[in-house]
Amino acid sequence: MINKKVNTVQEAINGIKDGMTLLVGGFGLCGIPENTIAALVQNGSKNLTCISNNAGVDDFGLGLLLHKKQIKKMISSYVGENAEFERQMLTGELEVELIPQGTLAERCRAAQAGIPAFYTPAGYGTEVAEGKETRDFNGKMHVLEHAFQADFAIVKAWKGDTAGNLIFKGTARNFNPVMAGAAKVTIAEVEELVEAGSLDPNQIHIPGIFVQRIFQGEKYEKRIEQRTVRKKE
Repeated sequence: MINKKVNTVQEAINGIKDGMTLLVGGFGLCGIPENTIAALVQNGSKNLTCISNNAGVDDFGLGLLLHKKQIKKMISSYVGENAEFERQMLTGELEVELIPQGTLAERCRAAQAGIPAFYTPAGYGTEVAEGKETRDFNGKMHVLEHAFQADFAIVKAWKGDTAGNLIFKGTARNFNPVMAGAAKVTIAEVEELVEAGSLDPNQIHIPGIFVQRIFQGEKYEKRIEQRTVRKKE
């Protein structure tokens, strides 16, 4: 069985260069590849196109790359919690493409499955459909959307083994599974890394065939985007 383990996060991001397109897993601040993002900040790669559900917050997640002006374009479905993102977008420093959330997920899944394009009714009649091919299916108009073409996919899982098999936990099972295998190279960081054969095959969400590099991360934070508490009576 092929051993996909790399010893350091720096080894994991080897080959990520200026101008590349990255798929980055996570939803809000849940299930984001914190260690890999931090390494990219240190690496200093610039003019990146990042495809992610969101852009993190000002001091966490992809927000760290935004602060360093390392991201040229964001392709996302939700970006409402990042003031620096808003500033860069309004000043024209950052290119932004907003996509319906389901379409974003399906464009990842299509790339993972080797499907070049698909039709969806989402976005028809709006700016989302401008310049795109449309077609009637059973009396309903659909928009042609293309699968993403990314250089690297960066995902975060709860457990993984040295063969690259992954198990996601809770809400972290969001965009991570559909991004694994949806790029030329998939990097997986995990909270716990075990030997091949240690995981129950019935519990594995993503098989190792979709992963090229895997490493165990450290010092994960449990952030909350919006903390809401009951007023003291």
